[in-house]
Amino acid sequence: MERPRPSADNLYGLLMGPASVTPDKPAVVEADGAGTLRETSYGALDALTRRYAAVLDGLGLDVGDRVVVEADTSAASVAMLLACSMLGLPFVTVGPQTPDTRLASIVDAVEPALHARAEHLAPRERVRAQGRAHFGPDGLVVERPPARRVRRRREVLATDTAYIVFTSGSTGRPKGVVMSHRSIVTFLRAMLQDRLAGPGDRVASTSPLQFDFALFGIGVALSSGGTLVPVRREDLGSPRRMIGFLRDAAVTQVHGVPSLWRPVLRHDPDLLKELHRVASVVFAGEEFPLPELRRLQEMLPGVRLVNGYGATESMAASFTVVPDPLPAGTERLSIGHAHAGAEMTLVDEAGEVVTEPGRTGEIYLRTPALFTGYWNDPEATAAVLVDDPVEPRHGQKVLRTGDLARLGADGELSFVGRSDFQVQIHGNRVELGEIEGTLTRIAGVSSAAAVLVPRAGDHVLAAAVVLDGPEGGSTSRRRSRSARGSCPPTWCPARCTPCRSFR
Repeated sequence: MERPRPSADNLYGLLMGPASVTPDKPAVVEADGAGTLRETSYGALDALTRRYAAVLDGLGLDVGDRVVVEADTSAASVAMLLACSMLGLPFVTVGPQTPDTRLASIVDAVEPALHARAEHLAPRERVRAQGRAHFGPDGLVVERPPARRVRRRREVLATDTAYIVFTSGSTGRPKGVVMSHRSIVTFLRAMLQDRLAGPGDRVASTSPLQFDFALFGIGVALSSGGTLVPVRREDLGSPRRMIGFLRDAAVTQVHGVPSLWRPVLRHDPDLLKELHRVASVVFAGEEFPLPELRRLQEMLPGVRLVNGYGATESMAASFTVVPDPLPAGTERLSIGHAHAGAEMTLVDEAGEVVTEPGRTGEIYLRTPALFTGYWNDPEATAAVLVDDPVEPRHGQKVLRTGDLARLGADGELSFVGRSDFQVQIHGNRVELGEIEGTLTRIAGVSSAAAVLVPRAGDHVLAAAVVLDGPEGGSTSRRRSRSARGSCPPTWCPARCTPCRSFR
């Protein structure tokens, strides 16, 4: 049977659209092993993608056959993902740092036809896939072909799976989030409508390839006609190297978790003055401690800071610009309203939609960019893809996020915490995330954790706070007392233990 043909709503078609318009423009700028910057144009990236696709097509793989792609983010790994997309082969990304046991668990779960690895990676003797290959700038080399397939499909549809991302599951085993081409393309088109990035942007991606934040960066950069700038792991380990790379690569937008900025803010914040071209920073994945966020605003004046909120099951739900300067008295960052083409609704414990400002409810996300389901786990899928609480009779599914938020006066939302981290203390409902957020607002506290622990036939709240630097015993005790005094009486931790950071 002839090669499967991708539909209009295909990840390859969207991301390689600029190749026909601006083939000579840099699509990827990366550092080689010696740290020298190398550019790959849209035309060259598309050509490499087609070369990979020709090799994959020669293996006779069918639409839906999975391919595990093990690599860091690079022009070659992006081409590999796009080649899979072109042929309807769902890619499953893993990083070279992934432990053998976790990778073996993923391989056992998805039963891939091929395990394709970036060239020069050390062998994985304990991981067994049907087929094995390695890839690089010179092409895709098949080391062991998979068993011959019988092709049953000839069209790659928008509803076909584009990729599977594995996250940590509650059972301790990785949980596979399945995203269709239609879902991810719809999401990226929403990002274009919201103008998160544009053709003049150089987007730095700092997350490992196995995380959806890395796929987000690839998609946002290339779909907008911009340039993707992956940052090497070794450069992220040093504030000076990281800032130097961002400067030399003329990066205009940086994607990363908030803790990405902590080492440079603590040890050499003046380095940030070198980032003359950076116009925006997009962060997600964890709460940004407000003292650190204020400091970042001070060191990057005029730079737009964007708070990303959402789950892997929809890539993201909202992107909210942080006020500059952050107003005094701010306790939590707003997650605003959903991105273009989506809507967030709050639902209370009685199943009623929250419409009164100041009240808290669970976020339900309504969007055409939802995931298909969890790989081979229909029960877990049914628990989060639920009937629309506003009108369940039409059969439309929405995402029950498990996240709690408070409704603002203008309809904007403020993230409160997780519904599964809510505990009861003497008849009072207590959200552990709120306690942790309050503790991190104490001067000198960089992070905190709260937990419910048994004591004398009852349960009490306990917390630990991580201090910025070396502390004497008396100073630690003062901060511990300050931590207790910062919480409302109904959920004040009975014990608050100070810890030191060993960064």
